[in-house]
Amino acid sequence: MGGTPREGGVLLAQVHQLSGRVFARVLKSHGLDELSPAQGRIVYALWKRGSLSQKELSDETRLDKSTLALMLDRLEADGQVVRRPDPADARRRCVSLTPRNLSLHEVYAKASAEMNDLFYAGLGIREIERFERTLARIRSNLEAAERSMDRD
Repeated sequence: MGGTPREGGVLLAQVHQLSGRVFARVLKSHGLDELSPAQGRIVYALWKRGSLSQKELSDETRLDKSTLALMLDRLEADGQVVRRPDPADARRRCVSLTPRNLSLHEVYAKASAEMNDLFYAGLGIREIERFERTLARIRSNLEAAERSMDRD
């Protein structure tokens, strides 16, 4: 794809950084400043899917294992999550939310809805759907490239 330089990657990086900062403020406005946006991704995955192994959580959040382990250490120290050995496989550890965290679910859902409203302001449903399909395709392209690079 030659010709005019494309700025999609730069724009995505800028949107990612800016949305993280805005979401941190939205969380704080809802009294949830104890969770960073990145920690929110972990918590969201656990709210959505329940207890997960660290490997499943890494796959779901797309966080590398070492980054995830550090974030889980912090979340566990803050009483947000608990890690236990998997009864079916002692080598695996399952992560689940604590009752304290589960009590925040409704407030977190409101903050997430507010962030979605800010993120998609002025866009119609068709634009949003096309945008999300395009992002999913880009993600798929990059995942395929990563797998290919891992084989080399």
